Amino acid sequence: MLARIYRPAKNAMQSGKGKTRDWVLEFEPASARRSDPLMGWTQTTDMDGQVRLSFETSDEAVAYAQKHGIAFQIFDPKPAKRIIKAYADNFAFGRKQPWTH
Repeated sequence: MLARIYRPAKNAMQSGKGKTRDWVLEFEPASARRSDPLMGWTQTTDMDGQVRLSFETSDEAVAYAQKHGIAFQIFDPKPAKRIIKAYADNFAFGRKQPWTH
């Protein structure tokens, strides 16, 4: 039973960074999902896949995993690439494409 400890990425549907501050401990799937022949829903016999624990720091998540004897991997978040833009750049003299209506 292997667990992943990571910080979730920002939701692509929103500009805010809600729910990205906490660290999450999730278990890797132990078995593949199958589709139900009657309804077509996916099913699995792995109950650990439903467990998702949140921690304020990665150290707390590591301490929890070590206390309970859970093998884990830590995935550090990538730094966000910031693109600084100003509205005045639309009207700059050295703009690559001319501004038109």
